[in-house]
Amino acid sequence: MPTKWREPVKINAPISGDVRVDGPFEALVVLMDEWPNLRGAGYVRARSLCRAALAGRKDAEEAREIFVFAAKEASLLH
Repeated sequence: MPTKWREPVKINAPISGDVRVDGPFEALVVLMDEWPNLRGAGYVRARSLCRAALAGRKDAEEAREIFVFAAKEASLLH
């Protein structure tokens, strides 16, 4: 069963518009398919932590925190 966050993150993705991200798997999809800057420090960290959370090496909530940071850095957070 995929890991879910306690609270979803809502972003405004460049292609899909308003997107609700419920966990590290969905975050990874958005990071890989829709992120505007694939070189930002927040992006790289979020991608790494989401992968680690899916593999069980990191806590999903820690991945959420970094995903939120990356979304702010990319001006995608609602």
